[in-house]
Amino acid sequence: MIKLQHNEVWAFDAEWVPDPATGRAVYGGTESFSDGEVVEEMWRQGGATPEDPRPYLKTILCRIISVSVVIRKTDLRPTPKLKLFSLPQPEDGTLAESQLLERFLGAIGRAKPQLVGFNSQSADLKILVQRALVHRLHLPEFCTRPNKPWEGVDYFARGSDYHIDLKEELSSWGNTTPTLHELACACSIPGKLETTGQNVIDLWMDGDIRRIVQYNECDAISTYLLWLRVAHLAGKLSPEAFAQEEGLLEQLLESVGRQPNNEHLLRYLEHWRRLKTRRS
Repeated sequence: MIKLQHNEVWAFDAEWVPDPATGRAVYGGTESFSDGEVVEEMWRQGGATPEDPRPYLKTILCRIISVSVVIRKTDLRPTPKLKLFSLPQPEDGTLAESQLLERFLGAIGRAKPQLVGFNSQSADLKILVQRALVHRLHLPEFCTRPNKPWEGVDYFARGSDYHIDLKEELSSWGNTTPTLHELACACSIPGKLETTGQNVIDLWMDGDIRRIVQYNECDAISTYLLWLRVAHLAGKLSPEAFAQEEGLLEQLLESVGRQPNNEHLLRYLEHWRRLKTRRS
């Protein structure tokens, strides 16, 4: 459970798809294949079956295409300040993976927030680091570790206060492990609404990066809402503060949702309010 609650919390989620360039390098003999054919070969090599034609691939075989984060800052403010941020931004179009990684991991290194994810210890953070290696990125501020865990920021030690993986905090492994969708729904938080992880590759091949970012943002918001529940359970938020924090997120979704191309946030908010009414 949460030991400390830091002044700056980033609840994040990343999306990735099979990377044809890595597939060609790993499996060989696919130089004449189209990207789509290479991806099919990667799934075949990954154990595809008629029942599971798109098996989960090792993260190093994939490329990051989107990252979303809910940022919560307190500092000396009486009321926390929330922000929803995603890469790529609308003006970026399709952002090169190296640029996306450098901007996101570089921002973490400078801000030193408390990271919160779901399956982030085994997947999201690992693929971010793996793909940073692929692109020869130089990120000392993000990667620097203290001699002892309690002497500074450490995003890589299990149990570190600076990286909380809610999946590890709330479950074991095996058939009893809940997905983000299952855990969120049980808590009256929206799970997967219009897209699933299986559909991201189709959106990517269609060039619909905006839909991917929208899906990514909803997962980051659900991760943040679960973190609020955990912080409340652990006594880091009083019942009154917890209610206030949920209200602040509602205000954020209403405000940002009115901006162009953000209708998905209003749909998320409407569904969340409906779920809360049913549970109460």
